[in-house]
Amino acid sequence: MKYRILLLILFVPLLTIAQPSHQVFDQMLKKYVDKDGGVNYAAFKNEESALNDYLIEMMLEPPTREWSDNETLSYWINVYNALTIQLILKYYSVESIKDIGSKIQIPFINTPWDIKCFEINDGEELSLNNIEHGIIRKDFDEPRIHFALVCAAVSCPKLLNEAYDSNRLDAQLTKQTKEFLANTGKNKISTDRLELSKLFSWYGGDFRKKGTLVDFLNTYSTVKINQNAKTSFMDYNWDLNKQ
Repeated sequence: MKYRILLLILFVPLLTIAQPSHQVFDQMLKKYVDKDGGVNYAAFKNEESALNDYLIEMMLEPPTREWSDNETLSYWINVYNALTIQLILKYYSVESIKDIGSKIQIPFINTPWDIKCFEINDGEELSLNNIEHGIIRKDFDEPRIHFALVCAAVSCPKLLNEAYDSNRLDAQLTKQTKEFLANTGKNKISTDRLELSKLFSWYGGDFRKKGTLVDFLNTYSTVKINQNAKTSFMDYNWDLNKQ
């Protein structure tokens, strides 16, 4: 009897730290997102209900204190990207996410990022802005998240065609960062001149917490950049990142 009680005591903590599976979302990304991050929204629309079910499961199993940082961050990145896709599918075929809340009028909503779309903790309603700025940027000192969170626009970093995995998160974030910097349609990098994505202007402080912006770029760029390189920022293309 004592042996059985001991087994139960040992087993209970395992129940509290179990992670929800992102396998369904992973399969969808592999099926509907190409290697360049283009999304086949027209075909994805056929599995809209399955995507909704995945997000309901995420709502029911939010992070707890027992989760590791990588588990929590992977969860929120996947949820953010899934919610963005869900929003596009709901109003498809919009030509830009920025049309939602403006051309498509939603009462009391100014931008698509302000729509309350995710409910956790007995009724706490979150928007994409809440998730990005109130949770991810607030709780994690990780500038590479800006190359993982994708707002469904051409100028965004490419949408990874797999779910983020806590066991491979660092490698996935590094890969996304390097590929984004190497994409000459989104960043033009040389030793003495930088034409960068507006992301580096909008979130400049996130990239300067451990040095200069050039210090951050040199960590992931194949080009060695001078500290006094002349810097400008490219126009942002908000057209939908569709195939």
